[in-house]
Amino acid sequence: MTGDDRAVLFAGAGPGDPELITVKGQRALAEADVVIYAGSLVPEAVLKWAKPAAKTLNSAGMHLDEIIAEIRSAWDEKKKVVRLHTGDPSLYGAIFEQMMALDRHGIPYRIIPGVTAAFAAAAAMGIEYTLPDVSQTLILTRMAGRTPVPEAEALEKLASHQTSMAIYLSISLIDRVAGILADAYGPEAPVAVAYRVSQPDEKIRFARVKDLTAVVRTENITRQALVIVGKVLGPRLGEEGMGEPSKLYDRHFSHGFRKAESDSVND
Repeated sequence: MTGDDRAVLFAGAGPGDPELITVKGQRALAEADVVIYAGSLVPEAVLKWAKPAAKTLNSAGMHLDEIIAEIRSAWDEKKKVVRLHTGDPSLYGAIFEQMMALDRHGIPYRIIPGVTAAFAAAAAMGIEYTLPDVSQTLILTRMAGRTPVPEAEALEKLASHQTSMAIYLSISLIDRVAGILADAYGPEAPVAVAYRVSQPDEKIRFARVKDLTAVVRTENITRQALVIVGKVLGPRLGEEGMGEPSKLYDRHFSHGFRKAESDSVND
């Protein structure tokens, strides 16, 4: 990785809404001569920020060697290259193998972060993943499928903590996911499915864990969806008693920027 002006830029496209790309990512697209985008997930609408003359390549049908060959060819011709990934490149982006290949070829690169779907979903649902006395941890994970996960990170083990959790790339395994969540969180626990969040056909569906599979089947959701579970979803299903307000804005709580107030009129 480098600060070289000729560096290949790995950029996060965000969750789909073209306006949820970062300013730095938008600027990179506007200056790029070649854009290689993950077309299976990155909507073409995001390419609106690229200049008309830019060469755009959909990597959905390409293998690693083809992607690297295109990057090498463009870089050798002193062209600016953007490798555009969905969400944030560091999360299920398969960028490490690309970076290692560029290292072998002596091609510099830099990374521009992006907004991942779990955070776009939280915004769409109007929730906070970390509520005092409710949950102070968010787990981002996936079910083991064609891509395995380490045994210590099996969904059963992670779910046992009953934290806020966003499960990626697992909607096709919804029966197994629902069973694991029912065992760990209980069948009445609140859950949500966020489909193509931030995009025009977005769907957000709230349910109880016991009804999760039925909701997914009824809505015919088969891909590009997150399953989100945790007590922080409770208010969206009419639950009350979501813990105490944070200390940050409590007028009786002192911190480095504010002194606590007193209720006493004599103080």
